[in-house]
Amino acid sequence: MHDSYDIVVIGAGPAGENVADYALRGSSRTALLIENELVGGECSYYACMPSKALLRPVEVRATAENLQGLPDQVELDPVALLRRRDAWVAGYRDAGQVEWANTAGIDVARGRGRISGPRRVDITSDTGTISVEARHAVVVATGSTPVIPDFLQGLEPWTSRDATGVIEIPESIAVIGGGVVAVEAAHWLAALGSQVTLLVREQRVLTRLEPFAGDFVVDGLRHAGVEVVFDAVISAAQRPTATASGLGRVHGGPVQVTVAGRAREFAEVLAATGRKPASDDIGLAAVGLTPATFADPSVRPAWLYAVGDVSGEAPLTHWGKYRARLIGEQIAARAEGRELPAAPSEVPVPQVVFSDPQVAAVGMTEEAARRAGITTLCPKVPMSSAAGYALLRDDAPGQAQLVIDADTGRLLGATFVGTEVAELVHAATVAIVGGLTISQLWHAVPSYPTSSEVWLRLLDTCR
Repeated sequence: MHDSYDIVVIGAGPAGENVADYALRGSSRTALLIENELVGGECSYYACMPSKALLRPVEVRATAENLQGLPDQVELDPVALLRRRDAWVAGYRDAGQVEWANTAGIDVARGRGRISGPRRVDITSDTGTISVEARHAVVVATGSTPVIPDFLQGLEPWTSRDATGVIEIPESIAVIGGGVVAVEAAHWLAALGSQVTLLVREQRVLTRLEPFAGDFVVDGLRHAGVEVVFDAVISAAQRPTATASGLGRVHGGPVQVTVAGRAREFAEVLAATGRKPASDDIGLAAVGLTPATFADPSVRPAWLYAVGDVSGEAPLTHWGKYRARLIGEQIAARAEGRELPAAPSEVPVPQVVFSDPQVAAVGMTEEAARRAGITTLCPKVPMSSAAGYALLRDDAPGQAQLVIDADTGRLLGATFVGTEVAELVHAATVAIVGGLTISQLWHAVPSYPTSSEVWLRLLDTCR
């Protein structure tokens, strides 16, 4: 530890790690990462990595059960599945991440970082508080925190951390929400043996994606034994046999959830109802900011940056890492008096939902394009129209759709739903970033037999 660094980063998740790394590369500059929990952040230990570690064996089992020549029933070993999860989160130890940071020339400080003045950050830990100065930049990369509905306040509901870190499988669980966390958790909890009820306030899941994507996901959930309830108006919840704590909270015992006037009892409840930027306790008042004004980059002082979920941008790890790389390069350019590196004014945000079937999407939906006043072509075909895809599973569910500007022929968006479609979306991302038209895409030849041939089927409908 030193009393000053070129760059001080509050939060050592993927966004914080990347911004520090890119701000230092090829230079003698110094950087400090401040982390109050585990270096590597939410994604590494409580979200992306454990989620996918749990979901992949479930996906493989579903594929195996839908391939002739393999057993009709493939047993899942819950103990082994959780052991796999533990291996991927390194037993909730971050020594490897700290070693990477040190190898990259980045110091790590344990404690809670708060801005205490212009270019100054206080670090509070069990041993007291110290202050460090940033010569060039302070970067806030504190991520986000779960939003708990009012009716669950004080009941100690599960959040995504409890779901990915599950040890004892609840006999039954109510998953409240219809987003990515809700549908993914519902899949692996059901596979582990829990009776899962998904309570969705809206009339469909994954509301920011194409409607057909949510329809396929719901079919998959129901096939896996998940009860899906739409228009779920929840008026109250309680733990009747719980033990009260001194903090006005209760823990232990089943949960009664009142849905549409009917009380239903579950062994546990998971609040998958969204997240909010973690900007409430980072010392913004010391530099005349509030969480609202901090979210506006035009209001923040030039030395202060926000990256990742806390920035209010797309709360996706890959997006946070992309933005961190750009900001790290900007900090480096300013420190060296160079021109700032150029970046496109608009970059599409890809997303994958690792449900069964998977959903992979990027760019505009058909509805978003319509709201923007764009005349579109939206070809849609079954994924099974590509022979290579149909070979993956005998049931081969899925659908693909493009959103094309009818006037220019440029690709605006794409959605793929089906088995292993996560690997298809990057081609669409490249095409959108490159401004490619359907005439140009016609000459991008996919190999046979692969799922990528679905591109030909989509483009065929436009000729």
